[in-house]
Amino acid sequence: MTILCVLLLLMLMKRETFAQSITPLENKVLQSEGEKVTLSCKYDGAVTNLHWYRQYLGSKPEFLAYIYPHGATSDDVPPRLLPKVDKNNNLVSLEIFNAEVSDSALYYCA
Repeated sequence: MTILCVLLLLMLMKRETFAQSITPLENKVLQSEGEKVTLSCKYDGAVTNLHWYRQYLGSKPEFLAYIYPHGATSDDVPPRLLPKVDKNNNLVSLEIFNAEVSDSALYYCA
């Protein structure tokens, strides 16, 4: 069985927000196909909601989901993706279950 690596890049997307800053915890993640991938950002200040976007090479960023600090998310979160928030530690995460090579992209937290 061949193991394929999934390259996931996480970068900061600047948007108007009440948060003073939002910073990715890692710049890139390498994971084997079929594994769970967790992307995380730390935010400072008060937020009303946090967003996740994905951008494939040569394409525009696409909206994936938003999450409120109390945990409610947008209704149309794509399959295999789970946004999470830890308001005690000011962390927002995006879990990707059963990673596929097609998940290789640039991911933005905002």
